[in-house]
Amino acid sequence: MPYNFDRLIERRDTNAIKWEFYPADVLPLWVADMDFPAPQPVLEALRARVEHGIFGYEHSTLHLREVVAERMKRQYGWQVTPEMIVLTPGVITGVNLAARVTCQPGDGILIQPPVYPPFLGVHENVGLVRQFAPLTQYPVVDTQNEHGHTLHYDVDFDSFEAALNSGGARTRMFLLCQPHNPTGQIYDHDQLTRMAEICLKNDIFICSDEIHSELLLDGAQHIPMATLSAEIAARTITLIAPSKTFNVAGLYCAFAIIPDADLRQRYKKETERLTLHLNSLGMAAAQAAFSGECDEWLAALLLYLSANRDVLVDFVKKNLPGIRTTIPEATYLAWLDCNDLLKSGKMSISPYEFFLKNAKVALNNGALFGPGGEGFVRLNFGCPRATLMQALEQMKAALETG
Repeated sequence: MPYNFDRLIERRDTNAIKWEFYPADVLPLWVADMDFPAPQPVLEALRARVEHGIFGYEHSTLHLREVVAERMKRQYGWQVTPEMIVLTPGVITGVNLAARVTCQPGDGILIQPPVYPPFLGVHENVGLVRQFAPLTQYPVVDTQNEHGHTLHYDVDFDSFEAALNSGGARTRMFLLCQPHNPTGQIYDHDQLTRMAEICLKNDIFICSDEIHSELLLDGAQHIPMATLSAEIAARTITLIAPSKTFNVAGLYCAFAIIPDADLRQRYKKETERLTLHLNSLGMAAAQAAFSGECDEWLAALLLYLSANRDVLVDFVKKNLPGIRTTIPEATYLAWLDCNDLLKSGKMSISPYEFFLKNAKVALNNGALFGPGGEGFVRLNFGCPRATLMQALEQMKAALETG
């Protein structure tokens, strides 16, 4: 079946944060939702619930959890039972719950910046000490540009271990983002294993945000942290959701996969204590999204996003001198480094402000992603190609005119 991801859909006047936060003359490529409709099976599931006409209290069904478990087996060969799955209104809610059940006030939480901004506030929500193990970036050198126009990030394991128990606090939870937001990179088996083994050695729980795990470009492979070994699984809370992959973020339904029975029971009790209830339409959408009925749509989407990514990287190389970008292996997010422009004086304000003011393009301010994010912007290319190209041309013109 053909899918038309080039279709432009008007999102203004729909209460969309992405499109209504800024004035109407600003093109928004910031908030991480896509400008594509959800797949037809999701829409049909929602229509059926609406047509029924009654929206009373609901609980999660065994069938929904079976669908999620079956998807983990189909996607990754991961043997998850329905009993291991706890529903939560969202992944960030799930992250904060994980911190509450694995840590005591005054404990440490380990984070790898630059990283998704809500990670940076978990310590304040739970009364923890934030410990940073910054990722290391380096340019990818090519034959045409000795300095490289693209960036790659690696785990700095010396920094990782040095951050443990820093700030006078014992590290109790490592908060992992993989695939990584904002860089779009995937950790390989050796990197994941080494991080996990350090955590096991130091009696640290792992909370792994894997919300982008199905947005894999060019056939990239995702390895859930909890699949590495039974020992690692027993210390890991994995968070997934259909929200990014199937563009249903506003329906608020996510899943915590917790193999260890004791840890899972503590997590469930915390959700009950905080009276966290699920949206019935969100559960209907999640069941349809993970059922397998949307996989043909997803395959077409990934091809389109991969092409968008390639267009973006090529455009940066040829038309945005002084800017480097990651080449995302997953997600629909690019991470643009404008620090050379700042250092040379060609850009006198933050790149976020520069492109908002001079290009009328709204991106995410890299400084909000923590240490290492200064001088960067995050760009969402989950949109029709015409929208992406319009934004890039406006950015090019802004750089040319200063």
